[in-house]
Amino acid sequence: MFVLSQIEHNLPMPPHVLSRPLVDAIKAELERLFLDKIVANLGLCVSVYDIRSVEGGFIFPGEGCSTYKVSFRLLMFRPFVGEVLVGKISGYDEKGLHVSLDFFSDICIPGHLMQYGTARASDGRWMLKTEDGDELYLDTDDEIRFLVSSIKYPPIPVEQKETDSPFAPMQIIGSIKGDGLGLLAWWTADEEEGEGEAEE
Repeated sequence: MFVLSQIEHNLPMPPHVLSRPLVDAIKAELERLFLDKIVANLGLCVSVYDIRSVEGGFIFPGEGCSTYKVSFRLLMFRPFVGEVLVGKISGYDEKGLHVSLDFFSDICIPGHLMQYGTARASDGRWMLKTEDGDELYLDTDDEIRFLVSSIKYPPIPVEQKETDSPFAPMQIIGSIKGDGLGLLAWWTADEEEGEGEAEE
């Protein structure tokens, strides 16, 4: 789920930040640039892990700041395809469920990647109809276990309509098809029944 990515970057340092020790000033500037940002094909930056090397300090003609070539590592949130995660349902619409991990919420579980027998109820919620005829609803704030089906880094749109949903630079598509996937409450009940039978 979390990986280290090494990056080299030409970092301009404004004069007012150089009153601090150089490494501290560089780390603060890197955090300002990268922290909580999506880097295409790398993921969501969680923290600046360490600084590997600093070179330069050149002042280019016409600029009032010194530029350093910095090699550093970022701690990135980037789950791999096939990884199983647990989140909370934050909402739903006609396309499927929206899931949040608290620090990241651009996760969608589309209807075609839900378990067989899942459909929308009359009130708009999604529900699973079991073979016994029970209706199990997938409600907001329910904890859900899902498999990462794909990760997308869509291009930044040139124009966006007011009716469009906010742009998400990284989107995780999840699936709840398969054993052990879906609401945690479903599987907790099965485990408790199994333990009760084993004790008897």
